[in-house]
Amino acid sequence: MKLSGKSRAAFGFGAFGKDVVYMLISGYMLYYYNVVLGISSVFIGGMMMAARIFDALNDPFMGIIVAKTKTRWGRFRPWIFTGTVLNAVVIYALFSAPSSASTNAMKVWCSVFYVLWGVTYTMMDIPFWSMIPAITEPGKDREGLTSLARASAGVGDAVPTVLTMVVVPVLGGGASLMNYRIGFRWWAILIAAVFVISEVVFCAFVPEPAQEEDMKSEGLGEMFRALFHNDQAVTIVVSIIFVYTALNIVGNLILYFFQFDVGNTGAYSVFTAVCFLAQVLLMAAVPLLRRKADKIRLFMAGFILQLAGFLVILLMSAGRAYDGGRWWILCVPGILVYGGYGIQNVLLTVFLADSVDYGEMMHGTREDSVIFSMQTFTVKLASGLAVFIAGIVIRVINLDRNAAVQSAGTLGGLRMSMTVMPAILLVVGMIIFRKCFRLDAARMEEISAELKKRHTSQEK
Repeated sequence: MKLSGKSRAAFGFGAFGKDVVYMLISGYMLYYYNVVLGISSVFIGGMMMAARIFDALNDPFMGIIVAKTKTRWGRFRPWIFTGTVLNAVVIYALFSAPSSASTNAMKVWCSVFYVLWGVTYTMMDIPFWSMIPAITEPGKDREGLTSLARASAGVGDAVPTVLTMVVVPVLGGGASLMNYRIGFRWWAILIAAVFVISEVVFCAFVPEPAQEEDMKSEGLGEMFRALFHNDQAVTIVVSIIFVYTALNIVGNLILYFFQFDVGNTGAYSVFTAVCFLAQVLLMAAVPLLRRKADKIRLFMAGFILQLAGFLVILLMSAGRAYDGGRWWILCVPGILVYGGYGIQNVLLTVFLADSVDYGEMMHGTREDSVIFSMQTFTVKLASGLAVFIAGIVIRVINLDRNAAVQSAGTLGGLRMSMTVMPAILLVVGMIIFRKCFRLDAARMEEISAELKKRHTSQEK
């Protein structure tokens, strides 16, 4: 179906709102509960990892529920709206642990509401991205909408990343840990409000395709077999895990790096603003870059940019090139890392949508929601893996949140963990993708032509 400019803008706004929420949770949960509330980083990482294991069951089941949903408002939008409202309430609760609670009580509070956050976010995230293959055709139309959505999501990522450490002290009335508790609570309310507004606009202006009266309803076993028999979807899912885990490790440690190594938390906001600007610009530029390069080569270029960025950061850290107020030079490798990720973020969604068409051609059924549920799961799994690794790193390197100066060994371990470790993950992901992925432009044209022929035959 052909989307109007208003519908495309609403899709982009919805992507913006959902990632504002996601980045607040994935970027600041560890810092908030560890540094502000004083809970063990290993406990937080382990709890978040356990919650992601729970999502291993929750996400695919949500995909199946969405696939079987049939209402007067459509298959996707009722879940997007309901999940958004519930998630907004949970977000506020996550950052509102009672100040009188004991450490154990706060651990329980954090655990319960983080699991609920994952469940309610899944309710809206799976149907949101599942709409792309449902309302677009392979090629420029799909890549254009995906690029718009991912660029908008990148702007959403930037809002909490850039503004949180600036806004929280203002809302809390100071820079003490108690002020931070208050500031984070008010910031969570504002973020939740933006989230709800964005998804209401999305549901109001993004149309769904008409549902067939006799739509086949596959059983649970059949749907899972179709998913795991789709080798291209599995390849993309594995690639997503490596790419997202690598970047999330950096995302969880970079604030610690600026606070305890660079010694300038104010510079963190400027650094992230520059990095996310590069990410968004390259996301938006993917359709233009596609005119010059095949999408697979472009995806591989994203790996190269990120690896180059990690190498430069490591070299700068070894020579402490950012001492003497020269922290701004870190923006150069930051642009490489986040720019490369921006390219990959768009293309991973395109590749996953293409795998839906591939699966339909191979097995005769479209598993939009089930396959896209794996994207939601793997993104959250990568986030959980990354925060668990970051929590262990903080403990192993003996980082002391109350110390004004960290030891040389602590700082060296921090630098290595946020450069070498992600680089290794990216190299593994690059090898797997290059070896297993086969849905290039020519192959997708063949698949699209074959599916059109089948659909025309079925209509007759």
